[in-house]
Amino acid sequence: MSHSPLIPESKLPALGTTIFTQMSALAQQHNAINLSQGFPDFDGPRFLQERLTFHVSQGANQYAPMTGVQPLREAIAEKTEALYGHKPDANTDITVTAGATEALYAAITALVRPGDEVICFDPSYDSYAPAVTLSGGILKRISLQPPHFRVDWQAFAALLSDKTRLVILNTPHNPSATVWRKSDFAALWQAIGQHDVYVLSDEVYEHICFDEQGHASVLAHPQLRERAISVSSFGKTFHMTGWKVGYCVAPAAISAELRKVHQYLTFAVNTPAQLAIADMLRAEPEHYRELPEFYRARRDRFVEALADSRFEILPCEGTYFLLADYSAISDLDDVSFCQWLTKEVGVAAIPLSVFCADAFPHKLIRLCFAKQEATLDAAAERLRKV
Repeated sequence: MSHSPLIPESKLPALGTTIFTQMSALAQQHNAINLSQGFPDFDGPRFLQERLTFHVSQGANQYAPMTGVQPLREAIAEKTEALYGHKPDANTDITVTAGATEALYAAITALVRPGDEVICFDPSYDSYAPAVTLSGGILKRISLQPPHFRVDWQAFAALLSDKTRLVILNTPHNPSATVWRKSDFAALWQAIGQHDVYVLSDEVYEHICFDEQGHASVLAHPQLRERAISVSSFGKTFHMTGWKVGYCVAPAAISAELRKVHQYLTFAVNTPAQLAIADMLRAEPEHYRELPEFYRARRDRFVEALADSRFEILPCEGTYFLLADYSAISDLDDVSFCQWLTKEVGVAAIPLSVFCADAFPHKLIRLCFAKQEATLDAAAERLRKV
């Protein structure tokens, strides 16, 4: 009898450790300033922390309802109505998830069947493709080109087929820091209105939008929201990425299918954290309303500090990321350049090509400015010396 280890055939053979983990580890190894992974180096609101402590002390330490605690779902419904003019049903349309990544996975798994085609826009966040693959779907990608990364709607329409099941979009967009506008949602509806196609709208940076007209949400489009799942993140909104609490909003029939996946994926989400967030939404709504200005100040400070560097900084319309073109500095590909930058300059960044399936020849890197001012100043000082 053989005693060799039994090695499973991988369902995702092309995947390894994510670039975010790799670059954070490299940053730690070389004592570099980590502007790669998208998390703040400052804490969230004191009130939110105090409410977490309160609910723990009051015994809210057992399973929450599978769909989320009632006070939080009701607060989400009220917030959605105030921002987007649509009040989802707190009982049937809102599901609290273990971060936005779980919401995305549950949504894709619920909607995509073997052989279904899914359209996404590259550069795209790295969790979409594996979920589509594991569901047996076929990912069709449309390349967005710098510096504006706008959708070619003729190319989109040409990609639609009888097999198209789902469109995945992300606004504000990671990693390009661009935003969709109402006209984009109108164009999307014009393209898919006569097709049986669902929409998954990743809106985790909804409150970090610098566009004068504010964030354009799929929930504000009356026709699209009837076939859409919108995904949000409290981790991004409250600077608490480690809490891993997100949610999705979708019509009752879609939510019912999503919840079938959610209940066997995580079942329920951290109870005291949900209750604390519900309190925060009602007591201090100014936090998320003032978030654009909060991050705009950091963006502008960092951009100004890099003004006399050899990096060309692309416009940032949303998210807490900046794109920097290093064409004037090096001929290295973006992965090699980011490794060099971390080791030799002491600043860690993310190469944009890792967000794309096809070749991405542009010399662009992503820098996170969700950092303390001192962190940004120190990083800029190092980058100006390149």
